[in-house]
Amino acid sequence: MTRPMPNYIPDDADQRRAVAPVICYPTETLPTPDLALYRRAREGAEKIAEVVVPPREAATFRARAGQFFRISSIEGPQVGDFNLWNAHDLSERFYSGKTRALHGTHLGAGARMWSSFPHLRPMATIIDDTLGWYGIDEYGGSVHDVIGTRCDPYTNNLLSGGQYHHCCHSNLTRALADELGISLAEAEPHVHDVLNVFMCTGFTRDTGQYFMKASPVRPGDYLEFFAEIDVLGALSACPGGDCSAEHSSDTAACHPLLVEVFATKGDALKGWRSPEPNGYDRRHGR
Repeated sequence: MTRPMPNYIPDDADQRRAVAPVICYPTETLPTPDLALYRRAREGAEKIAEVVVPPREAATFRARAGQFFRISSIEGPQVGDFNLWNAHDLSERFYSGKTRALHGTHLGAGARMWSSFPHLRPMATIIDDTLGWYGIDEYGGSVHDVIGTRCDPYTNNLLSGGQYHHCCHSNLTRALADELGISLAEAEPHVHDVLNVFMCTGFTRDTGQYFMKASPVRPGDYLEFFAEIDVLGALSACPGGDCSAEHSSDTAACHPLLVEVFATKGDALKGWRSPEPNGYDRRHGR
């Protein structure tokens, strides 16, 4: 039986609310990327591959450690749901929750995509973001979030009773299955919480609900990364288009996204080393 909330406010309620917050993970000792080195290396890099992600579909790509990859808007406002794995071990994948705890709710240049336990190392570093100007708007919204999960057919079914198959979760599942030549059932457990590229999101201040609003992305905008390890990526062009009204439907105007991969020349990355897995000894007190 659900009990009604007691109608009680303590005498010291204002004092309790006024307690100053404390940052959970101070990052002063967090290893920082050498963005100057990465950007110099990027200047002479050559494009070696590209893939166009069709609207309401997903596509995969690979980048080796020391290469760059760029996600671009090419035809119209469009957000993308992005998964990332170690190209040689799918159990090491992007950990959105820890990335959020370390860098905040939305990512920009200098932030890194951290991998899951027990590895917990940088998988990719954002080196350039043409939407960096957006900041945080009056509603608390910003771009490139790690607070949402991904639109999925299970939540859609829960809320509407429908059987929609082009949610980002399903798109990513199909793309990964095709890339690896495995079944949908085998691929689906590897699909994980995403980096919502170009998506503009936040939390409402009155109810604390996750919101989305029209993305500020326009053709020519991009988010560019440096691959810290060999990676396999999958990007879904969300069925919500720019997410100005809804997602998980066929009614929104949707556009393709472009992924390009670039390789450096010679010793452009001299002195750089791919990060090792986390140094914790994994004894867990035993």
